[in-house]
Amino acid sequence: MNGGDGDVTAAPAGSLDWKFSQVFGERTAGEEVQEVDIISAIEFDKSGHHLATGDRGGSRVVLFERTDMKEHVGSRRDMERIDYSNSKHPEFRYKTEFQSHEPEFDYLKSLEIEEKINKIRWCQAANGSLFLLSTNDKTVKFWKVQEKKVKKLSEMNPDPAKSSENGSSTRSSVSSGHLSNGDEFSFPPGGIASLRFPVVVYSNESSIMARCRRVYAHAHDYHINSISNNSDGETFISADDLRINLWNMEISNQSFNIVDVKPTNMEDLTEVITSADFHPTHCNTLAYSSSKGSIRLIDLRQSALCDNHSKLFEEPVAPGSRSFFTEIIASISDIKFGKEGRYILSRDYMTLKLWDINMDSGPVSTFQVHEYLRPKLCDLYENDSIFDKFECCLSGNGQRVATGSYSNLFRVFGTAEDSTEATTLEASKNPMRRQVQTPSRPARSLGSSISRVVRRGGESPGLDANGNSFDFTTKLLHLAWHPSENSIACAAANSLYMYYA
Repeated sequence: MNGGDGDVTAAPAGSLDWKFSQVFGERTAGEEVQEVDIISAIEFDKSGHHLATGDRGGSRVVLFERTDMKEHVGSRRDMERIDYSNSKHPEFRYKTEFQSHEPEFDYLKSLEIEEKINKIRWCQAANGSLFLLSTNDKTVKFWKVQEKKVKKLSEMNPDPAKSSENGSSTRSSVSSGHLSNGDEFSFPPGGIASLRFPVVVYSNESSIMARCRRVYAHAHDYHINSISNNSDGETFISADDLRINLWNMEISNQSFNIVDVKPTNMEDLTEVITSADFHPTHCNTLAYSSSKGSIRLIDLRQSALCDNHSKLFEEPVAPGSRSFFTEIIASISDIKFGKEGRYILSRDYMTLKLWDINMDSGPVSTFQVHEYLRPKLCDLYENDSIFDKFECCLSGNGQRVATGSYSNLFRVFGTAEDSTEATTLEASKNPMRRQVQTPSRPARSLGSSISRVVRRGGESPGLDANGNSFDFTTKLLHLAWHPSENSIACAAANSLYMYYA
């Protein structure tokens, strides 16, 4: 692990000044990255004190904990409060890791189930223990992580003068020729040496243990693309291409199908579910996105099976602008509710869109991420890059949004109406490699995985919006924003980079 401050070039007025903080697992020059080590999921917990990552190998969920806190001396309650006021910059350290999933084989369908971790979601901590959900393509698991004191055996034959009270009482009863059940026995003349027993004691050492509490399996015919916790702390959803299931966290052998978009005839299938997210405060509300670029808001109070949505958010395609790639690039790869639940952020291949759930006529703002790639859509289709699924995230205060791009770049945009903030950074240990993009203000607008065709072609480099060369082999798909600070964790291949502002 490497960490530290780094000065960077000045940011445009009104923009945050981003600085490099830490990197975990960075490659050395010429080192080949194994496919199983590539990070496939990142998630902060609600407090921001812990961070979890999952990899494509599925064998590791790695947990990190915050270390730059001010220590309180006083009551137990004081010790539970964490203060970052004296922190120079956010700093995390490795906490533990555990094996989450293993490769499986579905013999009925002759299908190999990858162990790749698709999503991680933190649950509410309790009694000093951490809880989280992790999922691969088919199975969700519920984990408990806690710190336990290590037990050790004392010496087998301690000095009688220093022996424990339990040991002394045992020896005295044996030496007197009496057993605890009242039976009497006698020793040879002169007696025998006192019997001594090993005593289990707690050492000053502790170990962190992860235990799988429940396994939620056999509920999805297609690959799980999303899991999301409910604000009630008791339920969560898992979504695949055609269905969304509701689970009670205490019941692993039964789930309720709340959304089903599977047509009677699969030839009539026109769109699939791509992402789903629970409202952060309303336990009856959730949203899911589709491969046609629409977002549906549903209310669980309306019916057990949510065939109808309460609101539909989509942006109509301008007449005459349709092409072969229109539906492919319109597919939404990720949606996130803002912290307060009023806004939904969505990411499609070309743009980020911010939606107000009270206004379904069109997005509040549209942020151009890959507009410069529009002339290259044919190449992107040939090398399969057009199907890359980029994630998105919002800051805790909702004033900024972020998403990833190629060449391990990520972009941060300001959401205020008069903001021109649009910053591009490269996930790199060297902060001087930062680039600043200064486009015009993002336009204000008011207005599938099952049948995917896989075609392979050469990986061709190109130019980004700044005229700098880039290639499609390096991409930053996964990132997360700290819930209360301007700090971003992002994954580039097997490396986890931390930036702060």
